[in-house]
Amino acid sequence: MARTGAEYIEALRTNPPNLWLKGERVEDPTTHPAFAGVVRSMAALYDLQHDPAWREVLAYPSPKTGQPVGMSFREAKSREDLEKRAAAYKAWADRTLGLMGRTPDYLNAALTAYAQAAEFFAQGDPKFAENVRNYYEFVREHDLCTTHALTNPQVNRAKGPAEQPDPYIPVGVVRETKEGVIVRGARMLATLPVADEILVFPSTVLKNEPGAERYALAFALPTNTPGLHFVCREPLAGDSPFDHPVSSRFEEMDAMAIFDDVLVPWERIFILGSVELTNRAYADTGALNHMAHQVVVHKVAKTEAFLGLVALIAEGIGADRFGHVQEKIAEVVVYLETMRAFWKAAEAEGHENDYGVFVPSRAKLDGARNLYPRLYPRIREIVQQIGAGGLILLPSERDFEGPLGEAMEKYMQGRNLEARKKAQLFRLAWDMTLSGFGARQELYERFFFGDPVRMYQTLFEVYDKEPYKEKIRRFLGWEG
Repeated sequence: MARTGAEYIEALRTNPPNLWLKGERVEDPTTHPAFAGVVRSMAALYDLQHDPAWREVLAYPSPKTGQPVGMSFREAKSREDLEKRAAAYKAWADRTLGLMGRTPDYLNAALTAYAQAAEFFAQGDPKFAENVRNYYEFVREHDLCTTHALTNPQVNRAKGPAEQPDPYIPVGVVRETKEGVIVRGARMLATLPVADEILVFPSTVLKNEPGAERYALAFALPTNTPGLHFVCREPLAGDSPFDHPVSSRFEEMDAMAIFDDVLVPWERIFILGSVELTNRAYADTGALNHMAHQVVVHKVAKTEAFLGLVALIAEGIGADRFGHVQEKIAEVVVYLETMRAFWKAAEAEGHENDYGVFVPSRAKLDGARNLYPRLYPRIREIVQQIGAGGLILLPSERDFEGPLGEAMEKYMQGRNLEARKKAQLFRLAWDMTLSGFGARQELYERFFFGDPVRMYQTLFEVYDKEPYKEKIRRFLGWEG
């Protein structure tokens, strides 16, 4: 059943993930300054599922119990299903201004596609298909929050997993036992480690070379599993919603997931030992399409937030009458409508794959996810260009409450904004683009789906260019 915010918080408090920050174990992430803000934000998203105004958008009846469960678990069998799921993605993304990239609906989309295409996993072992179906149902019925770890540690990128200084730097199988499989190694980046479960799925292509089978695996585990540790980076969370409007709420945290001879029970394994299945899992099942669908909807919400931000800044300081400022804001409008067009076209050109999963168009989603990493730095630059010096001189909430508060009210006002509101607006722009949180957002967007060069290479390989080459052949009279 769709969980409440209180249930999410209680689960974290009573069964916390194995979190490590600056060498110390985090005993209660629900109250720790580095995590409390994002925990409250996640709880608010879960509570929205029970809001009468949003219940129909964010939940649907469970096929098992009839009780409401999250809309992102809805199986995709038609264009209407895609549209309903997208509406739920957008509702959550709007609440975070698109700044939380790892809300649970992202991995819910992948899990749902995997469950619909469970027979893909049966190619490795029939019981793996059953495992996928059972796990999807388990996460859906308990409305669990999941994180995942995508890539291997950056030790020597010129070498394969088995050629690293230690073969268990990447996560690999140590041995099989009666109870399950023992795994050792590390994965990065586990974003939003304040989760119930971690999914270790294939991400980058695994070369079929000697020893590669050791790293060909997909599985899921509770985040408090013995031997599993999340080593977190330096926190970026601000301590005041006024001074740090978004980092105080939406700092998801990133972590390295370390597996110290961890037991993965047999019922939690989905792929084991097959390099071929590892490399085909995302594309063949439709999980890639559905994850990208959620991502593109999020990018629309994020770009909408930036458009509103730059328009209010320009209006607030009287810069919206200048042609060069209007041009920059219009540029953001173009980016927004481009991403929205990719979103809608992906749904309109959806089709059923070999496993009966209705998938949005990969070509349209590939266009969006290859373009946005190049648009985002420019959007960030536009915010800085329009905000200009106002993004440097930022009074804090305490300045307005101190002895010079009256002076602040006089000198920090805008054309149509009182000083406190102007300060709030500019602090939001700073936190979205120039703070540690804002800088991390740009790095995140640049590498969200991986190395941009390799992404373009993949697009070159998978995109059907033949119809367009044939068009030129016909024009030149090369028929036959």
